[in-house]
Amino acid sequence: MIAVLKQDATIDQREHLISWLKEQGLDVHISVGREHTVLGLVGDTGKIDVELLQSLSIVESVKIISEPFKKVNRKFHPDNSVIDVPDCDVRIGDGSCVLIAGPAVIESREQLMSIARKVKEAGASVLHGDAFKPRTSPYAFQGLGREGIDILLEVKRETGLPVMSEIVNTNHIALYEDVDIIQVSSRSMQNYELLKELGTLRKPVLLKRGAANTLKELLMSAEYIMDGGNESIILCERGIRTWDFSDGAARNTLDISSVPALHEMTHLPVIVDPSHATGVASMVEPMALAAAACGADGLMIEVHDDPLHALCDGAQALTPEQFSAAAEKVRRVRSVLF
Repeated sequence: MIAVLKQDATIDQREHLISWLKEQGLDVHISVGREHTVLGLVGDTGKIDVELLQSLSIVESVKIISEPFKKVNRKFHPDNSVIDVPDCDVRIGDGSCVLIAGPAVIESREQLMSIARKVKEAGASVLHGDAFKPRTSPYAFQGLGREGIDILLEVKRETGLPVMSEIVNTNHIALYEDVDIIQVSSRSMQNYELLKELGTLRKPVLLKRGAANTLKELLMSAEYIMDGGNESIILCERGIRTWDFSDGAARNTLDISSVPALHEMTHLPVIVDPSHATGVASMVEPMALAAAACGADGLMIEVHDDPLHALCDGAQALTPEQFSAAAEKVRRVRSVLF
């Protein structure tokens, strides 16, 4: 349930109403927008007399929300949420298209430092590199672990780029204290115990859609994080499994329609990962341009200085030079359309 307050409602009137609602055992989520203040009510709203609430002098309207996701719902928060990355000037969801770039997995200090400097020069605002990497095969390279986190943070200090890395285990949370954005991969989207733990943090979490998950399921996973108190969530579309009419030309189907659909359903920013969506380097740039054109709040692109010898996902990685060219085209698309 949501209660939309009138524009002339005073702070004292609002706080008095919020206090009363909390006395009814409800969790009250406050969203102060450009035109209205919206109170999102979570809990057993059946005990609330809707007609009584509607009759209050400061209440403009009361609406029942039927969707199972509440706090991430745009009805709760009509204005777009803008996610501030701590201790830097990166903002995701403010109308710009933020570029996140880096290798699929950290292989060495030299490798990550070289890539970081090149993607920063090309316009990337966030460096990505995984220290822990879940792989389909137990025999594949699964990252450097703690050493990889140390390398990532060293590169962060030397380049000034905020960093993002994937988490795979709740026991690793302490290692990510200085990591600016924690990534939850598609495989972990429904690891609810992990999501609950991330809800206790106060730092941005990038949540990827699972390969077989609906948009509602993605939003319910985001709800787990937000229900814990962490409202800094970035959604990521990275391709889904569908009927393959391309004879194996691409790894997944990039559901580009999810971007405008999610923007209607939620106030959270939405970015696109064309690298995992296609699995083919030559398809990354055109899909990145499509995502930029349909209003994505950012792009996550894998970059490797030697894709042929990459220890993970080399086939989908752009070279730094290819990334630079793609980034310039993305900027031109955004300048024309937005």
